[in-house]
Amino acid sequence: MRFESDWETDSEFRRTFHLETEEGETVRTFGDYPTLDQLRTAEQQENTRINLTDLGVPCANCASEIKGRFASDPRGNLLCWDCAVAESHNEEAGIRVNSDPSEATISQSQLYEKSLCDHVINVATGCRHGCKFCYVPTSQGYESRDEMLEERVGVNDTQQEWGSYLLYRDDLPERIHARLTSDSSLNLDETDRGRGVVMLSSGTDPYQDRRAAQISHGVIHELTSRSIPVRILSRSSIVAQDIDLFLEAGNLVKVGSSIPSFDREVVNALEPGAPPPRTRWQMLDMLQIEGVSVFVSMSPTYPTMDEHELHQLLTRAMAIRPSVVFHEPINPRGQNFEMMIKALEEAGLYDEANEFRRLQDTGEWVEYALKHLNWVQKKSKDLGGPPVHSWPDRDLLRVTKGRIRDQLAAMRQAPSPESFSDENPPERDTAHSPLFDTYNEIEHLVVPENIE
Repeated sequence: MRFESDWETDSEFRRTFHLETEEGETVRTFGDYPTLDQLRTAEQQENTRINLTDLGVPCANCASEIKGRFASDPRGNLLCWDCAVAESHNEEAGIRVNSDPSEATISQSQLYEKSLCDHVINVATGCRHGCKFCYVPTSQGYESRDEMLEERVGVNDTQQEWGSYLLYRDDLPERIHARLTSDSSLNLDETDRGRGVVMLSSGTDPYQDRRAAQISHGVIHELTSRSIPVRILSRSSIVAQDIDLFLEAGNLVKVGSSIPSFDREVVNALEPGAPPPRTRWQMLDMLQIEGVSVFVSMSPTYPTMDEHELHQLLTRAMAIRPSVVFHEPINPRGQNFEMMIKALEEAGLYDEANEFRRLQDTGEWVEYALKHLNWVQKKSKDLGGPPVHSWPDRDLLRVTKGRIRDQLAAMRQAPSPESFSDENPPERDTAHSPLFDTYNEIEHLVVPENIE
């Protein structure tokens, strides 16, 4: 496909734009002021990429030709970069939105430690879901953005206001294209556990709304067309709109969702802006039926969940035939844990809030975390389910000793049993197996006083 333009002089001198096949057949016309929404929709429906850099498309505000960076207003109109950075933020359903001036594209990631990826791409700063347990607003990358967030969307506290602001990177596909084609400094090194995978996204949901999804589509197209493997993590059913793109990429793409529990009341309190767990499950089920490789992230499982609830969660995950199930218990660190307790209380879930508060005692947390890790591994083995890749917190290694500590350390080092190629996947690692038969048998191996 080619994006072309014509000059019309019948009534007035103006330029119109169209999309045509290599044979010159016009398949879409856009008029003289094509919107970014129209162009990104055409990309998705025609399974193509329209690189908007230096194509002569005019800015909807000042009418100058867009060259280099650009963005969109809330109505989908294209803006040149000067007009975009001058825009004040808008509010959409309680969310303050604007354009992200960041120049970030592909970043190296420490998530290879969890076998998730070696590199990350975030299509926006902020997130509509507002999950109370999210670590992102207190991560190191946010420390340098305080001034920008205050200026662009009026944020004073990145953690407390998480879920109320979102800054889009509309021109990210074009900037990714430029880096992949001409940046000799770009380093896409591959580790054994990260496998060179690029993840969308570690800091925001790449399909949380239409605008984010359009950015993600272009980014994924740029990556997979160069045989770069991609892991997509989203709670939104909008991700299913790109099924043709995923199928064309084959094993290069894994699509997953976080489903920590099917207790809708608790999940709604802790993930106030996210779709219900059942909706996420249905989305993954539909994708796998169509032939897309999927995974499930049971992260973080809650202290309110007993062995029966974990059994139910795992059997439902098994039903969608995931390539792997990731699992992680919660860690009661930081301001976000206090926010979780407060959110549960505000939802009237006082018993549940007390269960969370109980984890602030080190011994209670250690027992809960070890039991959850063990139960999930045991259920997977007993049911003949998919491999479960567990993520034991490093603090568990500090408070255990002997064979339990050794196995927890092995879990942290083991790669996930997935393949991003047509080759046979790696074998299930023996580290991912039950830790013990009964908790009593390991009490002498737990030393809570060692934790800081």
